[in-house]
Amino acid sequence: MELAPGSRAKDPNKIKHGYGGRMGLNSDALLVIKLPDSKVLRVISRSVFLALVFITFPCIGSILRGSTDSVSSPAESGVLDFEQLDLLLHDLGEEGLVRKSDKALVVCPGVPSMIHEITSFDVNQMEVVMDSALQGQSSLSEESFDFVYASNLAVDVKLVDRVVKIGGILAFPLSNEQANNLRDKTNYKIVYLRRYSSTIVAMRKIGSMEVSVASSFAKRRLFESATEAKKAAALQDLEEVLLEPPRRHSENSKNYSRKIKFLPQLMGDSLDSFRRRVFVNVGLPEENKDVTRWFHGNYPKMKQEFEVFDLDLVPEEGSSGVAPPENDISDWLNKNVSEEEYVVMKAEAEVVEEMMKRKAIHLVDELFLECNNQWWKASDKSKRAYWECLDLYGRIKDEGVAVHQWWG
Repeated sequence: MELAPGSRAKDPNKIKHGYGGRMGLNSDALLVIKLPDSKVLRVISRSVFLALVFITFPCIGSILRGSTDSVSSPAESGVLDFEQLDLLLHDLGEEGLVRKSDKALVVCPGVPSMIHEITSFDVNQMEVVMDSALQGQSSLSEESFDFVYASNLAVDVKLVDRVVKIGGILAFPLSNEQANNLRDKTNYKIVYLRRYSSTIVAMRKIGSMEVSVASSFAKRRLFESATEAKKAAALQDLEEVLLEPPRRHSENSKNYSRKIKFLPQLMGDSLDSFRRRVFVNVGLPEENKDVTRWFHGNYPKMKQEFEVFDLDLVPEEGSSGVAPPENDISDWLNKNVSEEEYVVMKAEAEVVEEMMKRKAIHLVDELFLECNNQWWKASDKSKRAYWECLDLYGRIKDEGVAVHQWWG
């Protein structure tokens, strides 16, 4: 007889059981189960897989965290990461905060073995000492380094501060236990912050470590805040900028000089609270004497003594421009003046632009800007348009510097 798919021929000798009955163990009957569609199976299998992943995820996370904890980062283990140091030096160089020729000190917890791999700095200008041996390094003179990197501040902060020059840079990982001690120092200012394998902060030393008590510190901070507020208000009252330059030696240029609104008069400040008062004159040697004479005869010194420095520029052959001195102006300012001092300056536009690029403009309180443009010196080869002079004037003022146009 013909058989239907999935069934067998009926055996008349077998008893047919009704509902609730049982099938004999020797039964030849087949149980046919119809499976669902293949698409449904795929959905079910994927759902089961995802459920298993969610269930086991906490276990996987704990395993990963355990393996991460067992291998600490270089910053946490105290090992100096020279690759990170090389990247840091490159970035600080791009920011104009360090130069390859600077004298540098690296304080690390272990014996250095990969210092030769640093390419962003002259390693011949770099000294490396173990932090445990820093206290015995009497050969390290006070304020003798332009750059100091402390990978682990296990040593006394005062020992590190002692060797950094005023104007120099001190860098360290923010995870250091004693980092807060440095960030709280009033003779340091944060100038750089970036995340590498750890977060690195760089601070500029702007003065000697303070020895005053907390009350005098509070008074000085209050004075600085009041001075900055008065200076910001004074910037709004400066004389109007000339939209067209006067002719050289014309009556208009002389009238403009008489209309200058000087910063001490606008602030009503006697200048006696500043540690030093400095006038820096940057220009050609044959012109500097006249500028210094003008300063003594016209600037309101408020009966205070000013130190005067004439920094000579050398004319470039076959050009109307000038070559900077051997040690550029930004470096000179960083090494010789600080933010706690009152600094007046006269300089040419090219010098000022370099100061802004090197972030040294913040050291100047009042600036007399000489911008040799096409109208002012028609016989010169200068290509600077007058609108560029006005743009530079605005950018300097935006930096918080009281700026005046200088017409000689």
